[in-house]
Amino acid sequence: MPSHQDLPIAIYYEQPNWFKPLFAELDRRGANYVKLNAVEHTYGPADHPEEKYALVLNKMSPSAWNRGNGDQIFYTMGFLEHLQARNVRVINGVAAFRSELSKAAQLSMLEALNLGYPKARVIHRASQASAAGVGLRFPVVVKPNIGGSGSGVVKFSTPEHLAEASAAENGITLGMDSTGLVQEFVPARGSHIVRVEVLNGKYLYAIKIHITGETFDLCPADICKMPTGQELNRTACPIDAPKTGMTVEAFDTPPEVIEEVERLMAAAGIELGGVEFMVDDRDGQRLYYDINALSNFVADGQKVVGFDPFAKLADWLQAEAKIVNEQRAGVAELAEAGR
Repeated sequence: MPSHQDLPIAIYYEQPNWFKPLFAELDRRGANYVKLNAVEHTYGPADHPEEKYALVLNKMSPSAWNRGNGDQIFYTMGFLEHLQARNVRVINGVAAFRSELSKAAQLSMLEALNLGYPKARVIHRASQASAAGVGLRFPVVVKPNIGGSGSGVVKFSTPEHLAEASAAENGITLGMDSTGLVQEFVPARGSHIVRVEVLNGKYLYAIKIHITGETFDLCPADICKMPTGQELNRTACPIDAPKTGMTVEAFDTPPEVIEEVERLMAAAGIELGGVEFMVDDRDGQRLYYDINALSNFVADGQKVVGFDPFAKLADWLQAEAKIVNEQRAGVAELAEAGR
């Protein structure tokens, strides 16, 4: 490949609807990028992706198993390891994706960082759920270790309810890796949670999501109304977004939360993603409960947070690709001069 030819940005994704705004922004700019659809993707160990892409943005979703694409989750880990071995610049690479795929590991990380989280125990068989609930405050939820979009989360109001499900055949489903959490269900103060987004590992914005308590799917891209009742732009909000009754608005983030989130994302190896927390109405503690390497920006960001997050993302991707391409050009010039 000629040394003067710039390599494109590669967007590796599985759920196309979530990334239409990013693709539209890159198209508007005439950006040099390619789409890598995980559903169709293959690679070989002798492939040289460093000769094809300036960088790869990994946007694989752990909730892919809900769309019949669970096979791509562990496939993606192998692909990311191949990219890493070839020294390809990857945004949200092996470490970040590994963090995304284990809620149990996320809790251990929060514990190590001395950050609050809902009390939980990790199990690997449904029959362990009842015993794991001992010492926890009810209600509790049982959630798969590999989740995504609230998938597979079930709430149990009493120890008896949990024991009955734990003893029943197919009473509790743990998910793809047969691992799950039995975790306290926290009553959120003000009936809202907060999602903080980072870009390049730094605070970008935060939103307050007013919850109903009836769903665990809090995808900000699918929440299409503000507390005032104002609808968000339907070109930014998927037309098939579920009618959850939830609303979203900007959140004025305290400095201590920004510091905690940035420290957490650095530990997880996540450059682009979101962290969710709530305040426990029982004691006022701030509890982090979800770390996302797959960051779905809020619909109609201009209206909600005052700017378009996809424009910021496109700026960053192009700047990172420029750095890689300039480094390649410099190496090629040195090689040419040494001949």
